[in-house]
Amino acid sequence: MFVAEENVDFRIHVENQTRARDDVSRKQLRLYQLYSRTSGKHIQVLGRRISAKGEDGDKYAQLLVETDTFGSQVRIKGKETDFYLCMNRKGKLVGKPDGTSKECVFIEKVLENNYTALMSAKYTGWYVGFTKKGRPRKGPKTRENQQDVHFMKRYPKGQVELQKPFKYTTVTKRTRRIRPTNPS
Repeated sequence: MFVAEENVDFRIHVENQTRARDDVSRKQLRLYQLYSRTSGKHIQVLGRRISAKGEDGDKYAQLLVETDTFGSQVRIKGKETDFYLCMNRKGKLVGKPDGTSKECVFIEKVLENNYTALMSAKYTGWYVGFTKKGRPRKGPKTRENQQDVHFMKRYPKGQVELQKPFKYTTVTKRTRRIRPTNPS
């Protein structure tokens, strides 16, 4: 007899699955802007320089977010510049033309207040954060509960979701038996 266990926590399983890259999951690409809670503007990838001073709809504030794992590991690339948002070993946010290093991978965390925080996958506990003036904060000086690291995903002005919704059909015994009729 199977007894259901109450208060099961799947976070550990998700974390373990998130760490490993896999070839099974479908790579997802989304286009949106990240609105900074502190600066009141959007993150911009201006080549090697990163800021949070972008207006809604600004071409440098449009970000391509790639996911290619089961969990929430993402790479963020500026659509206009093709530079990736990365965090170097000193905790400084920089733009890099090649996003394959672990420094350019972030773990997306949806917080209780429905904001999103981006934690470095390489440097655990270091977050992407900005000051009120839109300047990047260094990773070691950031914490999950600070407003500086809270972001909201927004679609650029006049743009609907880039990806078409996934369509699926259910196959039952009945639907398999139905054969298309030939028009006479």
